[in-house]
Amino acid sequence: MQDTAGQGTPPAPAPEPRTRRRRRLRLVRRAALGLVLALLLPLLAAETALRINYAGDPADGTRTRHRDAIWLGHAWVDGRKTDADLAALARRLQTTGISDLYVHTGPLEHDGTLPASVYPKARWFLDGVHRALPGVRVQAYLGDVLATETPDGMRLEKAATRAAVVRSARQVLDAGYQGVHLDLEPLHSGDRNYLALLDDVRALTRSRHAALSVAAHQIDPLPGFHAFWGTVTNHPKWWSQHFFGQVARRVDQIAVMSYDTMQPLRSTYGGYVAQQTSLALEATPPTTDLLMGLPFYHENRFGHWAHAETVPAAVRGVRLGLSRTDADRARFGVALYIDFAATEGDWTAYRDGWVG
Repeated sequence: MQDTAGQGTPPAPAPEPRTRRRRRLRLVRRAALGLVLALLLPLLAAETALRINYAGDPADGTRTRHRDAIWLGHAWVDGRKTDADLAALARRLQTTGISDLYVHTGPLEHDGTLPASVYPKARWFLDGVHRALPGVRVQAYLGDVLATETPDGMRLEKAATRAAVVRSARQVLDAGYQGVHLDLEPLHSGDRNYLALLDDVRALTRSRHAALSVAAHQIDPLPGFHAFWGTVTNHPKWWSQHFFGQVARRVDQIAVMSYDTMQPLRSTYGGYVAQQTSLALEATPPTTDLLMGLPFYHENRFGHWAHAETVPAAVRGVRLGLSRTDADRARFGVALYIDFAATEGDWTAYRDGWVG
């Protein structure tokens, strides 16, 4: 080893010329700007397209067909509601186009079973509705979280679980309900086990002359968008239009959850609902009732902005989509989510904008 003692400290490197530092900083800034533009420009183009989609006037006659529905909370069947509450609900619904009530009767257990103890006042509610609102159908709203994105939840790949859901459907029909409304989330596009479940439940409901309805995810705003979003976020969110059609052909009613859209403005939300209405109309056979969801609730969180997702914007979007795609569709309506969060303004906007 060479002895370096006494040779002193080596000289420091010469400072980088100022012009070179400035050039490097400009390159970094340009790269960052390019990345921002690459991300923002497609988004701005999409939002602009939605605002344009919100323009124009709905066609005459695009109003209620008296096939609307409302999701009702669990309090109607667990003993918290009274005769006075039921009378007030009946008065409210008499001035609407609502013909179906989806009353929350679950939730289902993860194994597909349904404890009868969770809906002790179902018969009281059913009898009261039939007296006060003859002709209005009451469906049992049964839901659960699926184990598609977390370890916990219902597993539709298990035949025993699907069989238990069918037994639960039979159980609520035996209790007097006139239909079964399934809301299983998050449900990924293309799930063959879900389609098999619908086939089994449909066989039951048909044999009992009852309805089968489902709450449906939104449709890809761009082809294949659910696959891209699932890769980025592990939450595909949307269904392909093809899968939506496969579901719609297996049920009597399909209600699109056309809220929680991440839209920042009323105009873009309304344009988005118009697009979703058109896509759903294209995929739904004329023998199936298609219902578009209206946001009867007010929250501010990621995915939902109360100032943007309003009932007037949704109703206008629904009417525009209906006007442009199938203005004379008979089996069509809107579904209101949800009764316990609704304001007088929501009801007024629904009646003025849709019932007319």
